Amino acid sequence: MSIFDNWLTDGANIAGGKTRGQRLSAWLGRWLARRHGDVTVADSAMISPDARVSARKSRLVIGERTVISPGASVQGNVHIGHDSSVQSDTFIVGYGGKDDEKGRITIGNYVRIAGHCMIVGANHRFDRLDIPIHQQGMSEPKGVVIEDDVWIASNCVLLPGVRIGTGSVVGAGSIVTKSIPPRSIAVGNPAHVIRTRGEAKSTGT
Repeated sequence: MSIFDNWLTDGANIAGGKTRGQRLSAWLGRWLARRHGDVTVADSAMISPDARVSARKSRLVIGERTVISPGASVQGNVHIGHDSSVQSDTFIVGYGGKDDEKGRITIGNYVRIAGHCMIVGANHRFDRLDIPIHQQGMSEPKGVVIEDDVWIASNCVLLPGVRIGTGSVVGAGSIVTKSIPPRSIAVGNPAHVIRTRGEAKSTGT
């Protein structure tokens, strides 16, 4: 599929609709996503055929004009709004049933999620020492909410239960362990707010 899609899209990294080949690629991506049960994809969404989109046993929604790039994986209980994008090699997985909000990954409108990010709604349990970690199951699901007009830069990790407020920016390589207020710029491991958008930058001394 990768060679065929590369030919259709003229090597573009973002699914688009500028050429006939790119439109065909986006149509094929939508078709591949929709063939799985309980996946709803808007007709104007642009999904690469090289993306992995599946609701598993939950419900997955992708809104108008949203872009899912090659190599991205969007799985399980995930709702994405309109005019958002998920870039290459980013992994997003939500947990819980079809109408269960506890483990849902909710991504708003006009959100940009760069490549190589990870956003999950649950973690592995590891309390016991008498059995391997992979046999201990998952923790109780906790949803992740990314509000409107947010930019998540590359290589970020968002842990279960966090909320990123409207208009915020999360700097590259950050690990978000706690919720971030609206219009914040947050960086680091663990991520912390360094200033609020709209405030004057500190010049130092």
